[in-house]
Amino acid sequence: MPQILIPELVVLDADLGADKQAVIRSLAARAAQTDRVADGEGLASAVLDREALTPTGMGAGIAIPHCKSAAVREPSLAFARLAPPVDFGAPDGPADLVFMIMAPEGAAETHLAVLSRLAGSLIDEDFTNALRSAGSADEVVSLVAGVVADKEEVADTPLAEGTRSIVAVTACPTGIAHTYMAADALTAAGERAGVRVTVETQGSSGTKRLDPAVIAAADAVVFAVDVDVRERSRFAGKPFLQVPVKRGIDAPDALIAEALGHADDPQGPRLAGDASSEPTQQQGRGSLGGTVKRALLTGVSYMIPFVAGGGLLIALGFLFGGFEITDVAGDVIVQNTLWNLPAGGIGEYLGAVLFSIGAASMGFLVPALAGYIAYAIADRPGIAPGFVAGAVALLMSAGFIGGLVGGLLAGLAAWWIGTWRVPQWMRGLMPVVIIPLVASIFASGLMVVLLGGPIAALMAGLTDWLSSLTGTGVILLGLLLGTMMAFDLGGPINKVAYGFAVAGLSAGSPENPAPWMIMAAVMAAGMVPPLGMALATVIDKRLFTPAEQQNGKAAWLLGASFISEGAIPFAAADPLRVIPASILGAATTGAISMAAGVTSQAPHGGFFVFFAIGNLLMFTLAIIAGTIVTGFAVIALKRWARRTPVAAQAEPALVAA
Repeated sequence: MPQILIPELVVLDADLGADKQAVIRSLAARAAQTDRVADGEGLASAVLDREALTPTGMGAGIAIPHCKSAAVREPSLAFARLAPPVDFGAPDGPADLVFMIMAPEGAAETHLAVLSRLAGSLIDEDFTNALRSAGSADEVVSLVAGVVADKEEVADTPLAEGTRSIVAVTACPTGIAHTYMAADALTAAGERAGVRVTVETQGSSGTKRLDPAVIAAADAVVFAVDVDVRERSRFAGKPFLQVPVKRGIDAPDALIAEALGHADDPQGPRLAGDASSEPTQQQGRGSLGGTVKRALLTGVSYMIPFVAGGGLLIALGFLFGGFEITDVAGDVIVQNTLWNLPAGGIGEYLGAVLFSIGAASMGFLVPALAGYIAYAIADRPGIAPGFVAGAVALLMSAGFIGGLVGGLLAGLAAWWIGTWRVPQWMRGLMPVVIIPLVASIFASGLMVVLLGGPIAALMAGLTDWLSSLTGTGVILLGLLLGTMMAFDLGGPINKVAYGFAVAGLSAGSPENPAPWMIMAAVMAAGMVPPLGMALATVIDKRLFTPAEQQNGKAAWLLGASFISEGAIPFAAADPLRVIPASILGAATTGAISMAAGVTSQAPHGGFFVFFAIGNLLMFTLAIIAGTIVTGFAVIALKRWARRTPVAAQAEPALVAA
């Protein structure tokens, strides 16, 4: 059994500061004096970033700040009994017992399981009362060792006649503390109510899947989660309730009662599912804007693999067969083989094969975008009508925008139809026949009859405008695209710019290079933020923590590969200086790339797809210029734009938003 808490990390009846930031930094500094933590400042930053996502005050005078961080060498705890107590965001007042849970990035499951058992024990009043009365650090260590000792699992027993059953899933962003506290709180609430509650904790110490038979026998499902539930379709047709994980800790009794109320209400919410499911009704998913944003991001994320693979294959096809391969590729792959080469030899044949496969992959761009937008709104019943609407958008020449509109229409139609109350005999037909049929007629019919033509005209006008841009117009477009790529580093605005570029990629040609120019500007600008941060860590290391210096080494490769997210660790720690500096550099690169007429036939890969870049020298110079601008800008801001105490506290919240 690993010793998770040592006397050196116990502080009793101490004043560690007036706020939680001071307490966390004090405990992190103490931990850094042991061999368990390599970087106290890095640990404190990681804990404070996690704190910004959800306050860790649990109520009843307890707080559990926690994180997973590369600054931690060994899974550990630090404990403080505070005098006076400090506010950690609990609704009932400040905390006098603080457990700071520290886990390495790659902690073993056995160690994380120990931490999870401790988190669950914090709802036990006998344990917390003993901590408040402990007279020494050794006594605290002994108490903690007692609650984290291995416990034998009790096998599931058959339900007694008339006993009700609930299954639950708990999960939080880090999967260390809230996940297991919510699980134990729900289990205890079930015991008080005479209900058997079986919980699947989707946390860092591994997930033990619920037995399908237990799910089938359950009266209702409770999701106490701050992240997506894995394999949600297992619970199809069940009455359900979804809440933030913290409510599973704060109000478990109310959740059990509410879940049973849904089970007893024939009109209550049901999880949508496949043909084997019961009546379906999707839970409300928050604001319309939030739903649309999540759906668009989901659609783009599923579309990108088709585009990345297809775009690279097309570029390779041009490399082997020349631009003329587009005119003969279909005939070549049908009429020729490796043993019967065309007149152009092996190069023409390979070029035709690669181009044809790439073009087939790119052909899924709009249908995949629409299909997975609909999936994000209506789950699996939305996929078929979404793909059909996307295919109709292609038929109508409505392109990328048509795919967005068609996917949203299909998803909303499928979701709405899934809320219908239908006879028992029809329920199994809903997700596999009725929803796809009716939603496809609705969404695709609207595209054909009303929306496809106007959207196609808009796309044609946009294409003509881009093709006609010269001089200042081209530079302004490059500035705009670069700004969007660096604004949120992989977020919605970044994805809009990237999706716009890849959607037009297949329309590019030597006679109409504008789409290829846009792709080059987007890719070059997206490479700048991580490269700029990497450069800054080399020029002035003192401005960056040891963890950031290590991230800077990795950022060279990430930036060169066009992975903008390589700058996120820097932006998370200091967004008000890193993001403006990134925008300055990326906008510079986008403008230079467009002005120089740089083109890219590949949608991803950075310098590693050099063969697909037209005017590689200017592509490289544009990236170097933007990298220098970003690197020196962030150094200047860090040196002279000092944080105020208010700003320092607000920045993590900005990242969380």
